[in-house]
Amino acid sequence: MAHHLFSYGTLRQAEVQRELFGGPVPTTDDALPGWRLDWVTITDPAVISTSGSDRHPILRPGVPGDAVPGACLVLDDAQLARADEYEVDDYVRVRARLASGAEAWVYVAAIDALALDERS
Repeated sequence: MAHHLFSYGTLRQAEVQRELFGGPVPTTDDALPGWRLDWVTITDPAVISTSGSDRHPILRPGVPGDAVPGACLVLDDAQLARADEYEVDDYVRVRARLASGAEAWVYVAAIDALALDERS
């Protein structure tokens, strides 16, 4: 099954895709409206080794007019599972509508996802 995953950070890097997915995956530029970028310090040595950095972007709720540029990746079941394993506990995967109108999975700040759930 094909999964669409919006990436705004390290999952777009060639070396990360090679390590996690075995090589480049189909990618289309897109954006995520209503969100903004923040930063999180990563402490997992495997993730730091794969990405080359301990500072990763993370999505936080924004205001109308905010949008985060990125790309929509097309992954199979195994690749999506690898992406889930790669993302640390600061992130949670949720569904979102992209600027193109497509729906995709996206990793957002876990604390904000919990707050969004409580409001629904």
